[in-house]
Amino acid sequence: MELYLSWLRKIFLVCLLVYGTRACSPGTSSRTGKEPRVTTPLKLKQRVPNISEDTLGASGPPEGIIERDSAKFEDLSPNNNADIQFKDEEGTGADRMMSKRCKDKLNALAISVMNRWPGVKLRVIEAWDEDGHHSPDSLHYEGRAVDLTTSDRDKEKYGMLARMAVDAGFDWVYYEQKNWIHVSVKSDSSEAARSGGCFPSDSLVTVETGERRTLNGLRVGDRVQAIDSRGEIIYSDVIMFLDRKPLQNTLFYVIETEDKQYTATLTPQHLIYVSDSTHTNFSEAKAVFASHVKTGQFLYTTVQDHDREEGALLRQLRITRITLKTIKGAVAPLTRHGTLIVDDIAVSSYAVIQQEWIAHASFLPVRIYYSIKQYLWGTAYSENNNHTTPTEYVNWYPYALYKIGEIVVKDYMHPQAIEL
Repeated sequence: MELYLSWLRKIFLVCLLVYGTRACSPGTSSRTGKEPRVTTPLKLKQRVPNISEDTLGASGPPEGIIERDSAKFEDLSPNNNADIQFKDEEGTGADRMMSKRCKDKLNALAISVMNRWPGVKLRVIEAWDEDGHHSPDSLHYEGRAVDLTTSDRDKEKYGMLARMAVDAGFDWVYYEQKNWIHVSVKSDSSEAARSGGCFPSDSLVTVETGERRTLNGLRVGDRVQAIDSRGEIIYSDVIMFLDRKPLQNTLFYVIETEDKQYTATLTPQHLIYVSDSTHTNFSEAKAVFASHVKTGQFLYTTVQDHDREEGALLRQLRITRITLKTIKGAVAPLTRHGTLIVDDIAVSSYAVIQQEWIAHASFLPVRIYYSIKQYLWGTAYSENNNHTTPTEYVNWYPYALYKIGEIVVKDYMHPQAIEL
């Protein structure tokens, strides 16, 4: 039996690689390869990406001021790169303090500056701020923002310097003033850009026995409540875990409803079912990214205990509030039907790709593979079921699909999918 399973794995891997190769070949896709890198200097007041700095598609929201005597100060790292000039007008070394991500991007930019303009260095005029010189929500207070010039202070270079900062990987670049450019990065503690679609590991589902179980306690082969195309509650096999990170701090969207006990908590890239008006059948609902959900829309919930029974229909509740919260532990189970009821709210198993049907079709080989294993073994045996405490991993299959998706269906992918 193990021999048969081994050959099945190989066949699916070959099919995936062939598909990925064809997607990159001329004539089989609207994209024939990676787009050429843009080398045009930024214009004054131009920003990349062209959205607010504190949005998730850019550097993300502030997480709190870091003071020198606070515990979080230890998270900042001094940048002693000799290839970077630091103004340090305060004389305290504050301009050298920054987050690890900011430090990495800055060091990469410093190399680019020296390569492009021999004899010229990158110059930092402002980094971490402990004196309150910026607006209350400034990322300078967290060491996530830096203001830059070149060592020769040649303003003619600043437009290109901004473009080079984009290429170096800064999450938000703004040619703010003629005298400097402003750059910033996502929080080191935020995993929004590095996680696909997940739920908190302590979120609850209902298994076929009626037991309420945390996602962290699920195993492949468990039958959990899901939704069919008519909006009726059914039970569906868990056939894979797309992502499982029990120890990782992850940024979640917390979507509250008019009934306070029904709240959806999921990562920004995950799909959730919503409608724009009440009395809309589930068949007319749309699957949207959690980061695109708006107050005033409606979620689909079980609402009452008796609605959890198989065959019951979902009810709608109005969304009243949306917040962000960092929670330890993230799990992403995939069911045979591609749907789930998590914390009594209807959600998709899929993430990253906006078109749910594309995601569901892409996992057809997984459903076939699971069915064959089930037939051969007479049970839903899985190597992942041997763990008493679930270990941390990201399944290779969805990761590979996401990478292929960057070429084939890039326009349908979540803005942050590039960093998965």
